[in-house]
Amino acid sequence: MPVHDAQRDVTEVSSSADDFKKVFTWRGVDATRLEQVRVQVTGLRVKAFGQVIGAATDTHEAFSATYDLLTNDAGVTRRLSVHLARAGGETQISITRDGENNWLVQTPQGTERSDFGGAQDVDLVLSPFFNALPIRRLDLHRNPTQIQVPVVYLYLPEGSVAPATVSYDSSADGIAVQSPVGSSSITTDDSGFVRDYEGLAERI
Repeated sequence: MPVHDAQRDVTEVSSSADDFKKVFTWRGVDATRLEQVRVQVTGLRVKAFGQVIGAATDTHEAFSATYDLLTNDAGVTRRLSVHLARAGGETQISITRDGENNWLVQTPQGTERSDFGGAQDVDLVLSPFFNALPIRRLDLHRNPTQIQVPVVYLYLPEGSVAPATVSYDSSADGIAVQSPVGSSSITTDDSGFVRDYEGLAERI
């Protein structure tokens, strides 16, 4: 099976006829964690407001991350705003994409402008929701494909942002995914939103 370029013209990808408003909830299977998001979907356009709440573990402190996401009509991320709360204080993170395919990232550490390797999606570690962005945009839940997707990757609870690549290998049995934090498999519903993310979270 050939590996496809994630930057192919979106007109080559089947568009979704989805048009709905829903609330999705996931619970962690590897740790005490919840994510809930309200999504408004019009075709490939997604507007989402959600929150990830994680208890302290051996690898990270307790945190809460509230996010507000908007894509354009092709499913490409336009902006992501995150309010991150930890014991030591609160942090605001803003990630926006302009019409020239450049990203502007604003964190307490400063401002960064980059094309992030041609990324069209953002990804939030520990969140099953954000996988739906490339899956829906590239129709991976309907068409078996191997693809490498450059993303703007936001780590929690550190609040750091870095370029990354997420690999997807979709088939009738689900989608194998390899991210900066490991390899796993996911299943989706008919609209491309994650049901179960093996080892991470399950939708309830």
